[in-house]
Amino acid sequence: MNPNLTRLHPYPFEKLARLKAGITVPEHLPAISLGIGEPKHPSPAFVKQVIADHLDRLANYPTTRGTDELREAISQWATTRFELKPGTLSAERHVVPVNGTREAIFALVQAVIDNSQPATVVSPNPFYQIYEGAALLAGATPHYLACDGTHGFIPDFAAVPAEVWDQCQLLFLCSPGNPSGAVIPRETLSHVIELADRHDFIIASDECYSEIYPEEGRAPEGLLQTCAALGRDDFARCIVFHSLSKRSNLPGLRSGFVAGDAGVLAGYLKYRTYHGCAMPVPNQLASIAAWQDEDHVKENRAAYRAKFEAVVPILREVMNVDYPDAGFYLWPETPMDDETFARGLAEQQNVHVLPGRYLSRTVAGHNPGENRVRMALVAPLEECVAAARRIVEFVKSY
Repeated sequence: MNPNLTRLHPYPFEKLARLKAGITVPEHLPAISLGIGEPKHPSPAFVKQVIADHLDRLANYPTTRGTDELREAISQWATTRFELKPGTLSAERHVVPVNGTREAIFALVQAVIDNSQPATVVSPNPFYQIYEGAALLAGATPHYLACDGTHGFIPDFAAVPAEVWDQCQLLFLCSPGNPSGAVIPRETLSHVIELADRHDFIIASDECYSEIYPEEGRAPEGLLQTCAALGRDDFARCIVFHSLSKRSNLPGLRSGFVAGDAGVLAGYLKYRTYHGCAMPVPNQLASIAAWQDEDHVKENRAAYRAKFEAVVPILREVMNVDYPDAGFYLWPETPMDDETFARGLAEQQNVHVLPGRYLSRTVAGHNPGENRVRMALVAPLEECVAAARRIVEFVKSY
């Protein structure tokens, strides 16, 4: 067996299951889950219809690089959304469709890491655990950058020692952040790009929550958008990940894309042809329809906006909680340690949240997730409001 398998940590939800083992939940209260970030809003009917209309295409082998039509739809969407110069994000050279960004992130790390020499993968902390797992299985060493309230839940890149950057081969960004929802501003992204040029590493920006934001007309900045503002129309050293899972409530479609530096993507595509992960043709056709429509995305944002506006004022009665810049998570401080909070809340109120420490690693005695919990406002509005009221009752009883 690959010896690096022994380096993998249990997934957060395995830890959560162990934490809640043996508890008895109140039978008179229906379960409300705020723990898993799985969208629960209806998938667009027109997308489902496209799949139904093209089931005969299951008889066709899909190509790893996707159809020309899908890559073109993605290129046009990203060019408009991130204010790129027309023609710079080539559908032929700068876009690779993928079966969801979880698989795509893992594959990118395997493709770009050179473990014949010391290799560091720098990651935010807390983080999406696939960043760490992919680094470990590629034979790299993760280096964690704390994302806490000190710097608005964005890493302090200026404080990272030069020797860390010298061994860095890949830097992960997550903006909007999971779990904080913090959006990295252009000034910081520009600084990170300058660091990548100076120390010769790749930036991989996970932007899967970018289309869930509170105010229409004020969409979060993306890494390619910063490149365009800097005149870096080749997107050198910059790679972004996007998905239909959160944007379009299509997590089961397993559809997203990777875009950016054409040289990096050429090697990445070569890796993927051996990896064997082509998107089925009906899914590609459905994805084209989803990327070409914005009305359902605006409706999706409005639904999340209503939940935040309803839930946050209720929780503020007993918790320190802020509205996120974007995304669908709340990241409140807990009035007791996060494990005690999550276990007690489940046992007394049948409301389920994720302890923040399960999303983080302890570095130099500091775990930036401790005494926080992640709440995903994915349930219907009424359930989210009911959960918030139960949380208030739980905290008051404690």
